[in-house]
Amino acid sequence: METVERPSGGEDEYLQHRRLKRGAAGWVLLAGLGVAYVISGDFAGWNLGLAQGGWGGLLIAFVLMAVMYTCMVFGLAELSSTLPTAGAGYAFARRALGPLGGFATGMAVLIEYAVAPAAIATFIGGYVEALGLFGLTNSWPVYLVTYVIFIGIHLRGVGEALKIMFGITAVAAVALVAAVIGLLPKFDPAKLFDIVPDGSPASSAFLPMGVSGILAALVYGIWFFLAVEGVPLAAEETSNPKRDMPRGIIVAVIILVVFGALMLILVPGAAGSQAMSGSDNPLPEALRIAYGGNSFLADFINYAGLAGLVASFFSIIYAYSRQLFALSRAGYLPRWLSLTGARRTPYWALIVPGTIGFLLAATTHDGALLINIAVFGATVSYVLLNLSHIVLRRKEPHLERGYKTPGGTVTTSIALVLSAVAVVATFVVDVFAASITAAIFAAALLYFRLYSRHRIVAGAPEEEFAQLAMAEAELK
Repeated sequence: METVERPSGGEDEYLQHRRLKRGAAGWVLLAGLGVAYVISGDFAGWNLGLAQGGWGGLLIAFVLMAVMYTCMVFGLAELSSTLPTAGAGYAFARRALGPLGGFATGMAVLIEYAVAPAAIATFIGGYVEALGLFGLTNSWPVYLVTYVIFIGIHLRGVGEALKIMFGITAVAAVALVAAVIGLLPKFDPAKLFDIVPDGSPASSAFLPMGVSGILAALVYGIWFFLAVEGVPLAAEETSNPKRDMPRGIIVAVIILVVFGALMLILVPGAAGSQAMSGSDNPLPEALRIAYGGNSFLADFINYAGLAGLVASFFSIIYAYSRQLFALSRAGYLPRWLSLTGARRTPYWALIVPGTIGFLLAATTHDGALLINIAVFGATVSYVLLNLSHIVLRRKEPHLERGYKTPGGTVTTSIALVLSAVAVVATFVVDVFAASITAAIFAAALLYFRLYSRHRIVAGAPEEEFAQLAMAEAELK
């Protein structure tokens, strides 16, 4: 049985120190935020899937994950227009699945968002080393400077952070367009299939690792879209969440599908799948291979690729801080983590996961391992988010919704099945990473069971939504 607490000093005083700045973002900035979360995935990380499934395996994985994310985003557009709070995924699951379901979803999202910036930091280090900047041979100073600078900007205020983020994302998008223009003349379909089949059942030039390679490549298909689901975390800082949230997140996923498809086809199609399967900076390297040496365009993409990596790094810092803020404000995690300063930014929720992320990057230097940890947390949250949409549709069909998912629960059921398959895929690719994440997740659930479920704060917005639903149900 969960215990609801009234904070000492009164709820008004408690929440007064835990407020975010409202009206900081419209739908255009939200769409930019959604693209920013993910755009680093176009510059690095996805290509490692070529080593797992070949080009054909990664193509099929990309299509399946594009379907999963698109279907899920339609569901999230509805949920975020209906329950617009900073808790986002945690709030949706809290309303549909109860406190345990809400906490589990929030922790899965938090694991994803705390670890993903660490993975991106390793890729930023790879791009810096490829440029030969500062004579670095070990990237930990890059990780430290990156975390310090961008957490510092977030501490300045959400409006400033979102605008800077939008500008960096625009530079990265220009770089992707430039890469498309540069690679298109060198495209050769034969280069897509230059990985030698390994003799697995059903292996071929299209599927060099056989059918099992598709499952192994799913993790990297996810990397093209990972974290776009974080757009609803900005709900409390949005001008009109009922209108802006659906527009922002749907536009973002459409842009990401287009960019992802272009990178998947043109990068290995110009430089070869084998050459790209282990690259830390695939776009500039593809240009150098395709043109037989260095060029202005390759250097430009290399520098602008840093903008893409920084955009995602910068934006996911925003995402982890808001998820941690919401869980802390509601009492599921230590309450001091949700304190906000004069600029209405949750400073401890920015600093603590940032410190953990830096230590992960600096000690592992392993982007692939960190990707797999982040993806495991993500896929668990996707199962729970899609289930939440289905349950809420059936449990509360008359709930006022600012937007309704096309296809209703059929759409999110497709996403639910594919996300469950993706959870299995994380174990296929890396049992070690998945086991680490599962252990952290289990420890968090034990913490909830033994401690935090007795200290839930009644006045938190996500809890008020749930309590209203319970009261209405009792009246009926």
